[in-house]
Amino acid sequence: MAKATERSAARLAAVQALYQMDVAGKGIVDALAEFEAHWIGREVDGVEFQPAENAFFRDLLSGVVEQQRAVDQRIDATLAEGWPLRRIEAVLRAIMRAGAYELMFRKDVPARVVITEYVDVTHSFYGDDEPGLVNAVLDAITREVRPGELDARGAGRGGERRGKQ
Repeated sequence: MAKATERSAARLAAVQALYQMDVAGKGIVDALAEFEAHWIGREVDGVEFQPAENAFFRDLLSGVVEQQRAVDQRIDATLAEGWPLRRIEAVLRAIMRAGAYELMFRKDVPARVVITEYVDVTHSFYGDDEPGLVNAVLDAITREVRPGELDARGAGRGGERRGKQ
């Protein structure tokens, strides 16, 4: 399986684990163990979960937890006034946190890839305005933490699909 596909699966698994940690109050050790043992690369209730790059999954999950204050502050600064991150629905919050973490702390992954991947993850859960919101928030964060990386054409869907991941 291609590395890009395994990274995409790791991102989706990280979002799901972050959501579970948020709503069920699970700790990171339990979430890592559960996802690696029972979800990633397995079929659960007729749904097949793709194999994922475990090291990347672990980095995303532990990184969001370790850097949550900085990540949340960065996201809050990009959201509309009066709509702090804590008011955002839990799945959307998990997507934004994972994407923001990757943009802020995984400079080895091109911003266009990060934005496109998390917009794709958002499409897995939502069909309305949420993918556009995720694109806008991650684009704004990119312009702050990686100035100049995006060209005038903007980010997300209009740019390159995949680069070095």
